[in-house]
Amino acid sequence: QSQGQTDLARNTYNQGLKKCPTSVPLWLLLSRLEESTGALTKARSVLEKARLRNPGSADLWLEAVRIEVRAGFKEIAQNLMAKAMQDCPASGILWAEAIFMEPRPQRKTKSVDALKRCEHDAHVLLAVSKLFWTERKTNKVREWLNRTVKIEPDLGDAWAYYYKFELLHGSEEQQEEVKRRCVMAEPRHGPNWCRVSKDIVNWRKKTEDILVLVANALPVPT
Repeated sequence: QSQGQTDLARNTYNQGLKKCPTSVPLWLLLSRLEESTGALTKARSVLEKARLRNPGSADLWLEAVRIEVRAGFKEIAQNLMAKAMQDCPASGILWAEAIFMEPRPQRKTKSVDALKRCEHDAHVLLAVSKLFWTERKTNKVREWLNRTVKIEPDLGDAWAYYYKFELLHGSEEQQEEVKRRCVMAEPRHGPNWCRVSKDIVNWRKKTEDILVLVANALPVPT
């Protein structure tokens, strides 16, 4: 796919899905392929089929919401999120996304609801950390990021946000401490983390190198 062989990639994904119709990552790859060619209707259709084959998949719902956000259809995204929350009421990744889909004045309320439903979910804790970051509550950000990586040390995105925060607001000592702890944890998950760690050009890079690359690429929460 990276070499522009779109048709070949599409055929490969479709062949794979015939054998493994419950493979959520394959459905996501196919929908992103269609989206990348500008075929939004096809991408939507792929995700609808995927949800029929994999009911209750928060990852598929999240992608459906994000496709609409990326295309600028915020109202459709909000409607899909409402359906997603009905289907997966205890999904941390959906609650985390929902917080930042709210207008700024309503985000705090949404975060309280999210914590009631998923108080030990790292994605929700990370979203709350980012919310405090937008409010410039430095001590709270640090406290919640620390809580996030303690609950799920395998979540690379949380480490990257933590490191970025310390790069911007912490001392050199605090930056090194986060890096040291991240190297010890050897995280493997998180969409931003995997985008970098699984890129073929980075195959020889160590955890601390990946951390720096991911942190530098992350936007400051707004």
